[in-house]
Amino acid sequence: MLWVAIIGLVMTVLAVAVAGRRVLFLYKLATVGPPAPERVEYARTHVADEVKAQVVEVFGQKKLLKWTASGVAHFFVMWAFFILLTVYIEAYGAIIQGAITGTPDFHIPLIGTWGVLGFVQDFIAVACLLGLVAFAVIRVRNSPKALGRDSRFSGSHLGGAWLVLFMIFNIIWTLFLARGAAAANGNFPYSSGAFVSLALGDVLPESTLLEEIALLLHIGFMLVFLVIVVNSKHLHIFTAPLNVLFSRRPDGMGAAVEMRVDGKPVDFEDEDLDPERLGRGKIGDTTWKGFLDFYSCTECGRCQSQCPAWNTDKPLSPKMLILDQRDHAFAVAPYLMAAEAEQHKDTDVLALLEKPLVGEDGVIHPDVLWSCTNCGACVEQCPVDIEHIDHILDMRRYQVMVESSFPSEAGVMVKNLENKGNPWGMSEMKRADWIEELDFEVEVVEDKMPADAEYLFWVGCAGALEDRAKKTTRAVAELLHIAGVKFAVLGPMEACTGDPARRLGMEYLFNMLAQQNIETLNDAGVKKIVATCPHCFNTLANEYPQLGGTYEVVHHTQLLAKLVDEGLLTPVTPIEEKITYHDPCFLGRHNKVYSQPRDIMAKVPGVKTQEMHRHKDRGFCCGAGGARMWMEERIGKRINTERVDEALTTDPDTVSTACPFCMVMLGDAISEKKNSGEAKESLEVVDVAQLLIKSVKGAS
Repeated sequence: MLWVAIIGLVMTVLAVAVAGRRVLFLYKLATVGPPAPERVEYARTHVADEVKAQVVEVFGQKKLLKWTASGVAHFFVMWAFFILLTVYIEAYGAIIQGAITGTPDFHIPLIGTWGVLGFVQDFIAVACLLGLVAFAVIRVRNSPKALGRDSRFSGSHLGGAWLVLFMIFNIIWTLFLARGAAAANGNFPYSSGAFVSLALGDVLPESTLLEEIALLLHIGFMLVFLVIVVNSKHLHIFTAPLNVLFSRRPDGMGAAVEMRVDGKPVDFEDEDLDPERLGRGKIGDTTWKGFLDFYSCTECGRCQSQCPAWNTDKPLSPKMLILDQRDHAFAVAPYLMAAEAEQHKDTDVLALLEKPLVGEDGVIHPDVLWSCTNCGACVEQCPVDIEHIDHILDMRRYQVMVESSFPSEAGVMVKNLENKGNPWGMSEMKRADWIEELDFEVEVVEDKMPADAEYLFWVGCAGALEDRAKKTTRAVAELLHIAGVKFAVLGPMEACTGDPARRLGMEYLFNMLAQQNIETLNDAGVKKIVATCPHCFNTLANEYPQLGGTYEVVHHTQLLAKLVDEGLLTPVTPIEEKITYHDPCFLGRHNKVYSQPRDIMAKVPGVKTQEMHRHKDRGFCCGAGGARMWMEERIGKRINTERVDEALTTDPDTVSTACPFCMVMLGDAISEKKNSGEAKESLEVVDVAQLLIKSVKGAS
């Protein structure tokens, strides 16, 4: 047994050294960019949240289990890694024990002969084998060769995945062989429980050599697998828990990630601020958290399968966005990691360094960057908490503020925001025109909030200036009035929250608009805000606190649902319609408001609701987010058309939503369908508030 110990330990030392060298390389590469102290600080100060995230997402596999078949398979394969660590304790113990005493009859102290542990070890190993079969079937059925772009594995490194499945298979069968041989020789620590190993022990011959060879084979395959893992996408086995630990809470949505330089929030008043360092212009500008995203990508393609851009034949694949950056980082790693004074002489690497991060011939094509709607489907689905939107926003910031390179139509929107405080460029004096059509008085803040006003009604640019959205604004105002909720509006003093500017990448303009609004709100003594636009709601609630503006913000569906529950609003008139509800991305995925709009519709007599195939956390975008509302959609199928096509499969009388952007986008697509005869003339898009006021007032 001495020779087994020598060979086993030599193999282990060599494999650990090779793997360790790779890990050191990965660490050095990840830390070439700017720091991200806020990630460490949050994890340090929110221990309970981080422990919960590890339990739920890593050990509980919550996100993976949303996809039942592959999720269950992954659950068992992952837990096999944890539980079978006890087998390696036994294996190395047997090697050392055998070298010392000549008899490899080692067992783990206290629990090493407990039949339950033997059963759990064998059970999880069998479950792992079944998981491998499931993975193989899933990969064959979803092969890019057969499905092309429709396969979520399109663009993934397929060979590496099959190699890993093969290696895990080798680890499991050699595990059973080694355990069975040990049982046959009387060296197995379990007399019961380990049902597969003991059964093999009954049929295998007594052979010390077989046991020794099987043990070395098992350890050898495990060590080779270790080396493969740290050099492949399966690195996520080790990095995914870290990525979950340092991801933004509750997820990478809600507020857009703060723009930082050297780990500190950008101060646009700083005269020493280097404009070239705004955003991400080269791969070396990526923080270590960004590199952790690169390392953690499993190439599963769940993000890609849910992306509205990818599903409408646009070039953006969230998965490939991460992989292309990762591959580029590895390609130029020798230069990135070289000492500043050292001149790197690899001409191929130097040529790659000339390649821009974003550009026609860049790592990321501009069409990829500008196809994103910031809908958050990728972040929602990612099982390892990769924050794709953060990567896109950082690159957009550099393109917009440094390169001045962005879609020309968005330039008009930016000028309108700068000059008029709204994307349409209309006079601020028109912001209160909608009030004239009401039969009651709405108080407009002149200096301070009225003493009896509970809420500031943040009308928003669309709600004040866009004709379709004005209907929602008036409906909400009437409902609040009927319920006896006192509110006031800012009128001409209200300016765009800055959401379109920030999502475009124009952080400076967002900062300017946000500080202006925060000053107005603070001076007026505003404490509570109700907003009809999910983009305004998200910005006011989640992003203004970054700049010192902290308020209690609710979306109008949240407040109206509460008023209905309290009996202050009573829907009485039946609305005999079949209605399908569209989840706005910035209300649903970004802020997890799914139930309240549906609760309101459920309380309206006569309404029959029918969900679209993609709804709630898998809802499909309307195409307006990420400042796309003000950009032409020239590539592939229009996202709003795709969404309306899905809505039409429910044969609705009405499509309802809770966002002015969605109303515009879906309304435009429905108008096109009416013109082509694909939708009935009576079909319309309305806000949930419009349905409620119709039932409450009995309006026709």
